Amino acid sequence: MNSEQVQLPAAVSIRNLYKAFGTNPVLRSFSLEVAAGENVAVMGKSGSGKSVLIKCIIGLETIDEGDLVVLGKSVPGLSPRELDLLRADVGFQFQGSALYDSMTVRENLEFPLRRHQEKMKGLRTDDLVQEALSSVGLLHAIDLLPSELSGGMKKRIALARTIIMRPKLILYDEPTSGLDPITGREISRLIVDIQKQYRAASIVITHDLACARITGNQLVILSEGRNYVQGTFDEVAGITDPVVHSFFT
Repeated sequence: MNSEQVQLPAAVSIRNLYKAFGTNPVLRSFSLEVAAGENVAVMGKSGSGKSVLIKCIIGLETIDEGDLVVLGKSVPGLSPRELDLLRADVGFQFQGSALYDSMTVRENLEFPLRRHQEKMKGLRTDDLVQEALSSVGLLHAIDLLPSELSGGMKKRIALARTIIMRPKLILYDEPTSGLDPITGREISRLIVDIQKQYRAASIVITHDLACARITGNQLVILSEGRNYVQGTFDEVAGITDPVVHSFFT
């Protein structure tokens, strides 16, 4: 490394994370590091703990053991106020888009801005809404209701709402779920465009091989509650271990 280059801290650093529900362990000694500006795709079978993982990262679930540091903050030690401030820097795209049916696209995007006015102080709401919609190619839909949008358009609007706060970390929960292959690839490429434009790190929870291939600088297979294997898509795809191979057949 050039001596003049600055090593940025990891966006997410997880060490030996353990999470159980009652007597059912879901995450067992799970470890992962996501570098600043890096996209990591996480694949796992249904019930393997993928969604639990990102809920722990954002503080929606409390961990039982281990270290969990997000954007330089140890999540388990944060007060409710500190956790709220951290969430303002973390974008979360829900699997079902989670748009408010009674609100227009404009109003859906304005909602997080109203909740975090302090962070966005000095920036014009209209400018932020238009910038976010332009990033996903849907400025023309600004006054439509969710019921007037296709499934792919809803995913794009959800992405726009995710990036409007200019997060440093984005968590995607099955971003291509329910979409046809062509639209799924469009959304996956849009995730890469967002990475380049906003320089945000991302964790992409997905069961979609095409999405993992397009979006992930690294691919993680979550199995038996742990980071079973990690590498580039091609590296992981070339592993003959039967657990890993089952994701590619």
